[in-house]
Amino acid sequence: MKRPVSLPLVAILVLLFVPALAAQDDGIPRTASGRPDLNGTYDAATLTPLERPVRLGERAYLTPEEAAEIAEEERLIQEGGVAKSDANREAPPEGGAKVVGLEHTAGGGNEFGAGNVGGYNLFWIDRGSDTYRVDGQIPTSIIIDPPNGRMPPMTEAAQERMRATFAHFLRPNDGTAWWVEHDGPGPYDGPESLPTSERCLVGFTGAAPTLPSLYNNFKRIVQTETHVVILLEMIHDARIVRLNSEHPGPEVTKWLGDSIGWWEGDTLVVETTNFHPNGRGFRGGSENARVTERFTVQVGGDVLYNFTVEDDATWTAPWTGEYLWKADEGNVYEYACHEGNYSMGGTLRGARVLEADVLSGASTGAE
Repeated sequence: MKRPVSLPLVAILVLLFVPALAAQDDGIPRTASGRPDLNGTYDAATLTPLERPVRLGERAYLTPEEAAEIAEEERLIQEGGVAKSDANREAPPEGGAKVVGLEHTAGGGNEFGAGNVGGYNLFWIDRGSDTYRVDGQIPTSIIIDPPNGRMPPMTEAAQERMRATFAHFLRPNDGTAWWVEHDGPGPYDGPESLPTSERCLVGFTGAAPTLPSLYNNFKRIVQTETHVVILLEMIHDARIVRLNSEHPGPEVTKWLGDSIGWWEGDTLVVETTNFHPNGRGFRGGSENARVTERFTVQVGGDVLYNFTVEDDATWTAPWTGEYLWKADEGNVYEYACHEGNYSMGGTLRGARVLEADVLSGASTGAE
């Protein structure tokens, strides 16, 4: 004969299991321990810009009609980018031209001078086909604070730092070794003088925070009870987040920064500090930056990615952005950034040739 279950015991079982059952019914995928399940691949491509167009002021959202217009404009651009080229078109201008997705015609196109190249079409461009919604609204920008949807002003020191860093790289390539006329290091002295992205050390989209780009927008998250790995498709950056840990001392710096994380309810919070001083920072940021990211799984499996950048050595105020990572069944393939890379050696050898031309001309002029 079975022993009857007492009423108090039934009540306890109900109290224990009903919340768990309710949690499983909220539409959010969860791990065996009940945490939101972030494991998976996500497509972070979006047509929503990082900064809000100035003309929109503090207007935070688009209408569905405006969003549809943006998507249609991109569709037409992509359609034109894959159109066949005219076999009878004229040759490009001497020294090269950069014409991406647009057929070059005499007097038209975007011409940049010697040594620059462009794509034959938009095959490599994949910046998304639409905007995204958050709580049913369509944001006008990824940045949500400051209220104007734009990055706060840079400090004077940061502006000077940016000018010094990019002075060489912003000058158009005119096919001459113009840098020999300036004192100090040149932009092509050696591998270490080239940007970190060209050296495949840090991705074009940034690591913390990470933003959408023209291509390679997939992210993959692998989650355990003690660590979370965030793999970025761009330049194969793999961030290892230690849960419930502490940062090392300031003497320890890393190209991607040091990331620790913890759970606040159903949101994974990741804090990143200890950036490498030679990493040239996220959008001009310094090694003293502190980036706080929040990953919140949405009903259906998408992830709302929110981040705040604090860097008083660079910006006059903190700034915050958020956008949607859409769950995807695709894979993140190897970027192989430096595999078979002949361009860096070609760049440095070409610089030596141009320098020799200048020195030869200088000595000839002296005779």
